[in-house]
Amino acid sequence: MRALLARLPRRPWTAVLTAAVLSASALTVLPASGAETGTETGAETGCRVDYTVNKWADGYTAQVKVTNLGPALDSWRLTWTYTGDQRVTSAWNATVTQTGASVVADSLGWNGALPTGGAAEFGLQGTWRSADPAPSDFALNGVPCGGDGTTPPTTPPPTTPPPSEDCGDAALCSDFEDQTGSAPSGAWRFTAPDCQGTGTAAVDTAVAHSGSRSLRIDGRAGYCNHAFVASTADLSSVGPVMYVRMWVRHTTALPSAHVTFVSLPDSSQNGRSLRVGGQNGALQWNRESDDATLPEQSPAGVALSRPLPTGSWQCLRFAIDTTAPGLDTWLGDEQVPGLHADGVPTQDVDRQWLARTTPPRPTALRLGWESYGTGDDTLWFDDVAVGSDPIGC
Repeated sequence: MRALLARLPRRPWTAVLTAAVLSASALTVLPASGAETGTETGAETGCRVDYTVNKWADGYTAQVKVTNLGPALDSWRLTWTYTGDQRVTSAWNATVTQTGASVVADSLGWNGALPTGGAAEFGLQGTWRSADPAPSDFALNGVPCGGDGTTPPTTPPPTTPPPSEDCGDAALCSDFEDQTGSAPSGAWRFTAPDCQGTGTAAVDTAVAHSGSRSLRIDGRAGYCNHAFVASTADLSSVGPVMYVRMWVRHTTALPSAHVTFVSLPDSSQNGRSLRVGGQNGALQWNRESDDATLPEQSPAGVALSRPLPTGSWQCLRFAIDTTAPGLDTWLGDEQVPGLHADGVPTQDVDRQWLARTTPPRPTALRLGWESYGTGDDTLWFDDVAVGSDPIGC
């Protein structure tokens, strides 16, 4: 499963560790294999990489410096392969993605230009369990570092295309254009799990992401004020990874109190739900059966999540592993680092979430509003899809 990592600013905790951790950590500075400035034939190598790693018992940070020894570049892409079980969890000054053992770091708009002899630096943080050797097969825009000096292209080479925004063979694909009345009908039905208050649901013909219709929820604060619209689609066989894509718009910033706007009944919890919503002003996952949250609601955990912007349409995507307790969450094309569970407990992120090892098995989808205290909001949903293959924005 492709993991798209957030573009994080460098944080003090990546450099400042306690004395105990520093004494136990190993600091290694490794140039890329074969990164000399010349070969036996006198040909100039394409690049040099200095990979500086600081590791501890189950994690590491790495500072990466790439020097361009070939023609000037307008943008750059650095690739490498981990030979251990490292897993990148966040990055800064580059967009870093990992698929299996293969890692790709792409330049940002402000640091893409790389003249001959110029260098760019970025950092990343990750986890490891049994082995974490430094990588040695770096390549810059497809040209191996320490290679024969073949002229690299001025733009990164093509890679696997991003997920299509089309539904394809998705089990659920709805733009609500088939809704003919003001009340949800047909494949969408109003429901108020547990109890009902003054919240309402309607088909809106004035606000839409695409076409002329969307689903509108007027959510109200207070306990037992549940208002959802449930899809009639049976999602129990979607997988092994369930991919969910929706466009959502809302009027009021997520409150400090806990709220939910996406609910997925989960057979592994005897019908209780996996819930997506917010708390302390940021997005979060919540598991109804044990009230676990992702991320943990510590200040550090909340900082690794993201607020849901108001007043504009936002693409929200999830990947739910039904064979292991794994989750990924994207807001637009950015993976939210605090909403990522990978099977390796990480303090402030998924340590609480992974206390339960039973994989989730969502069977249905509900969109709406559920408040557990304070927090009114008006939300719109559109272009909703659920399937077994990645679905783009």
